[in-house]
Amino acid sequence: MTTPIVKGFYDPRTFSVQYVAHCPATKRAAIIDPVLDFDPKSGATATLSADEILSYVEAQGLTVEWILDTHPHADHLSAAHYLKTKTGAPTAIGEKVTEVQTLWKDIYNWPDFPADGSQWDKLFAAGETFRVGEIDARVLFSPGHTLASITYVVGDAAFVHDTLFQPDGGTARADFPGGSARALWHSIQEILTLPDTVRVFTGHDYQPGGREPAWESTIGEQKAKNIHLTRATTEAEFVELREGRDKTLSMPKLILAALQVNTRGGRLPEPEANGTRYLKIPLDRLAGAAWDDAR
Repeated sequence: MTTPIVKGFYDPRTFSVQYVAHCPATKRAAIIDPVLDFDPKSGATATLSADEILSYVEAQGLTVEWILDTHPHADHLSAAHYLKTKTGAPTAIGEKVTEVQTLWKDIYNWPDFPADGSQWDKLFAAGETFRVGEIDARVLFSPGHTLASITYVVGDAAFVHDTLFQPDGGTARADFPGGSARALWHSIQEILTLPDTVRVFTGHDYQPGGREPAWESTIGEQKAKNIHLTRATTEAEFVELREGRDKTLSMPKLILAALQVNTRGGRLPEPEANGTRYLKIPLDRLAGAAWDDAR
């Protein structure tokens, strides 16, 4: 199994990890889950995180072959479209993104929105294969966190997005619109069939106990040490644990901003007549208000 060189970029504002994975033989690379900076207090956007990735790509002499999102994120805006304009590389996501688009099209009341995945250059099906340079890669369908979540297995590296966190962080929430703790359990079980030596790269790290950010483990370490998987060894136990945990969580602060950008493949809304772009915030459509008794 070929080993890509993987560089992680941690965004402390959203606790997100962005990746560049490249083939050492060809210097061809994939960018995975890039972040477009957004300050919800001022409404400002920036490309600082994405530009850091571009600087690394240039310094390493890499050619970007793919810009990959694992799902439409709820806690940060995607920089996929921006990076496409800078590199010319095609963007890709899982084909079930159309189901997420259809769901959020209703929430945002977008009657004319094309919920067909045309905002990306490539929609991957479960089991589909591709290459990063000379490295074989394949797609696992990993729903649960969202309807459209996928895992990219690039050589001996699995980019598992919001399914598994670091072993001391457990697993991802499954209470967003279209989420399912039961589906998440089955997705995790499929990921854990990969060889124990496969490296696992997570999409977030919330620094349990205040430790330094971390984002790499192995399948073997996840099996032996993941705090949710060692406590909940059956589907029923996991669903009870995950749903119980989710009831204590409020919605991510950027979810209503992020989904209207990320269902567009990272494109911001078009400017209105005054030249300003506006985000639309639907009221009273999501559960999980900060003042709810259970939260």
